[in-house]
Amino acid sequence: MTTVQDTSNVTSLFGAGASAAAKSSTQETESRFLSLLIAQMKNQDPLNPLDNAQVTSQMAQLSTVQGIENMNKSLQALASSMGVNQMAQAANLIGRGVLVPGNSISPTTLEDVMGFELLRPADNVTLSVFDAAGGLVRSVNMGPRDAGVNMMVWDGLTNSGQMTPEGKYSFKIDAIQGGQPVDSTALHLGLVNSVSQSSQGVQLNLASSKNVGYADIRQIF
Repeated sequence: MTTVQDTSNVTSLFGAGASAAAKSSTQETESRFLSLLIAQMKNQDPLNPLDNAQVTSQMAQLSTVQGIENMNKSLQALASSMGVNQMAQAANLIGRGVLVPGNSISPTTLEDVMGFELLRPADNVTLSVFDAAGGLVRSVNMGPRDAGVNMMVWDGLTNSGQMTPEGKYSFKIDAIQGGQPVDSTALHLGLVNSVSQSSQGVQLNLASSKNVGYADIRQIF
């Protein structure tokens, strides 16, 4: 995982080296090709000289190699640019709430927000809240729900109407359509503390010490 810092000197050194290396590789390829072509022309049989089709074919092969190298460089530059842009966009989320995959919940303010994502509409959705020991605390029949992201706020009450103590709880969604289960993803609200870049891409570091990918965001508050 990396952090944002001034790397202009390092970038200039390594960038220059990488550029020189790539340039040297291309020049060596061109030099070898021209040397082989000149050698062929010098040693060709006067009675059976190289025809234009052979020369044209060899030139086309060199152009193809150069084209692939240039395309690779362009793709690498594009990928780097996208990573930088995504990092800058993610930095704007610091201090804001995001709805991301997760099933944690708490009766305290903000942490009582939860949601779920359905792949298709459901005839009936049931919400179940569990305490840290796995005991059922609350069960709510939410009726039919549309496909996509759905949200709700837990009032912190148990099935008997008692207020639950502060702590960490979890929830589960059971959705049914035509008697068949509907795939769903539990979502919870997290506060973005910082962002970072890792081998998995841009990561959001939430206040709950959980890390999620930038692409996992379902909604921003």
